Amino acid sequence: MLTPDEIIHLFQTRARSQYGFEAVTQLQHALQCAQLAEQAGETDETIVAALLHDVGHLIDAEKRGQPDDTQEWDDLHQYIALPFLRGLLPDAVLEPIRLHVQAKRYLCGAEQSYWATLSPASKRSLALQGGAYSGEELAIFMAQPFAQEAVRLRRYDDLAKVPNKLTPDLAHYEKKMVAVLL
Repeated sequence: MLTPDEIIHLFQTRARSQYGFEAVTQLQHALQCAQLAEQAGETDETIVAALLHDVGHLIDAEKRGQPDDTQEWDDLHQYIALPFLRGLLPDAVLEPIRLHVQAKRYLCGAEQSYWATLSPASKRSLALQGGAYSGEELAIFMAQPFAQEAVRLRRYDDLAKVPNKLTPDLAHYEKKMVAVLL
């Protein structure tokens, strides 16, 4: 299990690199995602999930430094983070993180126009992640606890790729993370 200080250290040391072929760093992406959740009036738990949703990329040292667009496999980053965060954060944070990739698959199956809004990197990773859900998979996904939060998180994730966007700093969101610790 990571401590809050270790999570912040991960962001300070590993999140300064470019986020795949997006025009933002991993830290900018995380901060923008959290800011979008905060501006939408989400709970502190969902805001923290938005901040930490891609922390599995930072933990996964084996693939660190490879742009997302060049991956030939799904790195399962949504699952990598969970053992490091479980026991520290509540399910209201962990489950949207776990489900945010499935939420993309859900949205691609549920909304015809959604796929066109994805960045090239997200389109490529979708194929590696199994593609759009169809029929019964859509209902199964939405029946899971925290699926609605994961869908909202996914939408923030998609929008959190704006170069040079001003956001609150990491310390602002660290306070929210500390507030929701178990």
